[in-house]
Amino acid sequence: MESVSDMRERGVPGHEQAGGTAETAAATGPSAKHAGGRRRGETRTREAILSAARVCFAERGFDGASLRRIAETAGVDQALVHHFYGTKESLFLQALELPGRIQEAISAAARGELAGVGERLVRAHLSVWDDVSSRPALMTMVRSAGIHRAAAARLRETATDILASALSGVITGEHAKLRTSLVATQLIGLAMMRYIALLEPLSSADTDTVVRCYGPALQAIVNG
Repeated sequence: MESVSDMRERGVPGHEQAGGTAETAAATGPSAKHAGGRRRGETRTREAILSAARVCFAERGFDGASLRRIAETAGVDQALVHHFYGTKESLFLQALELPGRIQEAISAAARGELAGVGERLVRAHLSVWDDVSSRPALMTMVRSAGIHRAAAARLRETATDILASALSGVITGEHAKLRTSLVATQLIGLAMMRYIALLEPLSSADTDTVVRCYGPALQAIVNG
């Protein structure tokens, strides 16, 4: 990939738009800064790289996603990836940050009557995975958990913190912690086979059908 400096030497017009480089952002002047001091061009570039990283890690896992591929997907020079995030490991850790909507959706599903909570949990879980803004981070976490320690830790954190917090008032009695872990296992397994392994006919089944068929399994665990 041709660098920004190479394009500048050749006089290529419009090179400032090639990825929104940090050099471009520096030329926009003080008025282009956010309240926190970071320039808008820099912020856009950082966000583009992080978004591209989530897509690449979700598709290829940690080992299969190179910084060169991430840079190409983001439309920037690879040097900018190093500039903003340093190493591939550091960028991967950033890509593992999960959207707050996950906890909100699960917590909302856990509220209300005990009857039907299994179906509500399945529907909430699928709604988060169906959201294109949150799926790449989730796929990165689940796909890489088997080979990367940080991803495995984040997956455990999701199961123990987010689900345990949401279900603390729902799953009670004997073996409550174990049953909460089993609910997490059911939900994560469902997502893996539906969105990553693409098991048919599960992968193409409509949400209502999956909720109706799978909800009772979670309900049985919740009921104990």
